[in-house]
Amino acid sequence: MAAMDFACVMPPYLERTVADWLRDDCPSLDVGGLVVGDGVTTATLWCKSSGVLAGKPFFDATFAALGDCVVTWLVDEGAAIDCAGGKVRAATVVGPARKLLLGERTALNALSRASGVASAAKRAVDVARSVGWRGTVAGTRKTTPGFRIVEKYALLIGGAGTHRLDLSQMVMLKDNHVWAAGSITTAVTTAKRAAGFSAKIEVECRDLGEALEAAAAGADVVMLDNFDPADLKVAAKAVKAAHPHVLVEASGGITLDTMASYLSPDVDVVSQGALTQGYACVDFSLKLPKPEGLTCNV
Repeated sequence: MAAMDFACVMPPYLERTVADWLRDDCPSLDVGGLVVGDGVTTATLWCKSSGVLAGKPFFDATFAALGDCVVTWLVDEGAAIDCAGGKVRAATVVGPARKLLLGERTALNALSRASGVASAAKRAVDVARSVGWRGTVAGTRKTTPGFRIVEKYALLIGGAGTHRLDLSQMVMLKDNHVWAAGSITTAVTTAKRAAGFSAKIEVECRDLGEALEAAAAGADVVMLDNFDPADLKVAAKAVKAAHPHVLVEASGGITLDTMASYLSPDVDVVSQGALTQGYACVDFSLKLPKPEGLTCNV
């Protein structure tokens, strides 16, 4: 099966988003642009640490917003880059020197972070598949304010699920909601009146009793939160036995090292906030050609 082109999910306002990033990085004069001038040159994008390449739409949109720049990719989106033998040439960008450097840091910030999320997601999915589990590894809503689109997109490139994209996409009822409503049943009933048939309702549960109450009240997804692995498997089995149609999500304190111990046929989703909150960036640099005879190391 051919790789899916997730660039097609990009919203129509992507160029405006990137323009805001560029404005944030250069709100006034660009003195460095005066130094390098408008001569057309070719910059090389180097990947200097191993990981999954993700974020091409944001990189491309950055240089498209600046105009007169052409990006040519040498590595596919979602491809694993191995830098064990040294840095890898990932792309070239042709354009006026000052525009290449105007877009450099903005483009690299998006690319390195998206690649970091995709790499973390890919590692987590690989762990799940290595033990034969076929459920969904997902991120959470623990994303960087103003940067959600990059991190959620990167989860897809890494093979993970985005979970709910934002506060409005799915109803997540947590302890604060339940305490304010008075009970899980009341919270779910109230939410269903407004959400109707078009939005799923998920309830965060601290024990089996809460999970069964949530499922009986009509929750579509039951999150078993902060369970230890053994108790989670028992609770997941009990929920599925009583309510086979309800999705069971495991979450809370699950890491790459411990994830396999939470997996069972009764668990449908495992979510990790660490996929978008605490990921290591992949190291990229964008370099203009070094003049012949220049001996200083720059």
